[in-house]
Amino acid sequence: MYEWLDRLGTEVTVGGYLSLPDASVSRLARRPMSVLRAELRLGALASTRPRRLLLHREASPLSRGWWERRLLKSAEFAVYDFDDALQWDRGEGGLVRRLAPKAGKALVAVRHADRVIAGNAVLADWACRYQRDVVVIPSCVAVEDYRPKASYELRDPPRLGWIGSRHNEAYLLEIADALTEVHRRTGARLTLVGTTVPSLGGLESFIDRVAWSPAGQRTALAEMDIGLMPLPATAYALGKCGYKLLQYAAAGLPAVASPLGVNAGLLDELGMPAAWTRDEWISAILGLIGQSAAARERLGRTAREVTARAYSYDEWLPRWRAALELEAVPS
Repeated sequence: MYEWLDRLGTEVTVGGYLSLPDASVSRLARRPMSVLRAELRLGALASTRPRRLLLHREASPLSRGWWERRLLKSAEFAVYDFDDALQWDRGEGGLVRRLAPKAGKALVAVRHADRVIAGNAVLADWACRYQRDVVVIPSCVAVEDYRPKASYELRDPPRLGWIGSRHNEAYLLEIADALTEVHRRTGARLTLVGTTVPSLGGLESFIDRVAWSPAGQRTALAEMDIGLMPLPATAYALGKCGYKLLQYAAAGLPAVASPLGVNAGLLDELGMPAAWTRDEWISAILGLIGQSAAARERLGRTAREVTARAYSYDEWLPRWRAALELEAVPS
């Protein structure tokens, strides 16, 4: 969202909540006054009756829809933006998620916004049941911010890679058997850019964890040989917008992914292999490892070029500005 706002060329007022890694009970409980101030700021914002308001995902982790309704109805023109299948997130996880699931507030937001921006067709199809004005704008990346791979010679041992949040790293367990077999055959290790807290059982024996940071994510991918994006066959995963795959492509990193939802089309566009079953994952990863450095380089560079052309913020900025009913910036 900040990438879009940085490109607007228009003065905006940004109202974040607490900017924490997550909204777990323990994190919120340690900051009661900060939470109170955040909730009061939402009321103050609604009272200003803004001319335009853009709400991304949710207004508050504690809301069950009341803040989303009040904020969106307070504005002259209100846009709701979502890029995950929040409508199918019914509270699995911690206490806060169970008491204030995202599904209910996403439905409230879609119904009360004047326009909805959906990150893909799956999300848009659902939103269209409750909202007449839905615009699809895909997840984008700033290719120029990612350090491209300088060498496509395999590391010794080969370096598989994954980047993401603590919650989503459990997706790697979907392909644990395949990763273990690839490690057995090649000695390949897995670099995991995210949390440094071990949580993946037997996979941890060949995982090297790197703490996520805004700057680090733009350089760490170039040190990997093959990126991974497994997804489970669930409704929530179906709504994913393929951002991780676009990050790999932005760095020119060959990758393998589950062909679910948006990923299926992205893999075709980027020329990267798809895998569902254990054997398909083993075959796809070993296939990339067995290619020549020149072949991996052609794959990586083509993916980077496609991403720069079709999934950059600058390419989609005119449509994003139009969705907010902002005038085009003079060239």
